[in-house]
Amino acid sequence: MFKTLKAIFSLVIVLFVSIPANSQMDERFYYPSSEWKEIDSVNVKTFKEKADDDFVTAYLLSNVEKPKATIIYFHGAGGNVSKYVQLVRPLLKDGFQIFMVDFRGYGKSTGKPTHLNIEADGQKMLDFALSQKAIKNTRILICGVSMGTQIATHLASNNENRISGLILDGTIASFTDIAVSSSPPEQEEMIRKFLTSPYSAKEDIRKLTKIPVLFVHSKEDTGVPFSHYEMVAANCTTKHDALVYTGEHLEGPLVDTENYLMMINKLLDQK
Repeated sequence: MFKTLKAIFSLVIVLFVSIPANSQMDERFYYPSSEWKEIDSVNVKTFKEKADDDFVTAYLLSNVEKPKATIIYFHGAGGNVSKYVQLVRPLLKDGFQIFMVDFRGYGKSTGKPTHLNIEADGQKMLDFALSQKAIKNTRILICGVSMGTQIATHLASNNENRISGLILDGTIASFTDIAVSSSPPEQEEMIRKFLTSPYSAKEDIRKLTKIPVLFVHSKEDTGVPFSHYEMVAANCTTKHDALVYTGEHLEGPLVDTENYLMMINKLLDQK
C-alpha cells in the first residue's frame, strides 16, 4: 500500500530530466487522489477552510471524551486522509485524537498541491485547529509521515512554543535529497543544481530548541532510505529518540504497535 513511493520519485526524475530546468517542479512531488474510502468505527468531524480560490478539508477523529493529546497529522505524497486512517487507529485506541489534513487536491479538497501553498495552508490549518474548542485545551503533537515530514518539521520550527512534540515517520531529508535518492548517481549534480527545496526537514530541525522529537523509520524502507532519517537526526539538537522497526515504509504503527505507542507516550511526558 505504501510501497509505491520509490516509483513516484523515479517518475519525478524522469520528468525532471525531460523538461526545461526552469519549469515548475513541485507539483510533480504530489500524487493526490479523490478516491475516498469511508472512515468507520470512529467519531469524525469534518472541517472545510477557504484557501485562496480553493478549499482545504480536515478531519478530527476521536473515540474518547477527554483525549490525552491531539495529534496534528500530515500524510504522504499519495492518496488522501482515508488511506492513512489505518495508521492512526492504534493512536485512537490509545486515547489520542487526530486532526488529519488533506491539502489542496487531496480527497475532498480542491485545487492543486505545491510546496508553497502547502506551506501556507499548513500554517492556516494549524492555527485553525488550535482555535477549536475540542483541541485548544489539549496538548499538541505534530506528526508528519513520508512527504508530510517536510511540512510537519517546518511548522514545528515556526510554532515551537505552541506544541509539545514532533513525530517524524519515514522522514525525508529534503525534496532535493529524495529526488537524488531516486535517481542514477550521474544525475545528482544536475538535480542539486536545479531542484531546490523551499523548506526541508534537515534544515528546519536545526531550529528546534525545546520540544522533543520522535523519529520512526525502518532500515528496510525501500521508499525513503534510512540515510534520510540519519541526515535529519544528525541535525537535531533537542531531545530526540528513534523507533527503528523491521518492516516496510510507514508500517511501524502496524508491525510494532506496542513500542510505537510507548514511545509516543514517552514523547508526550518529556515536555
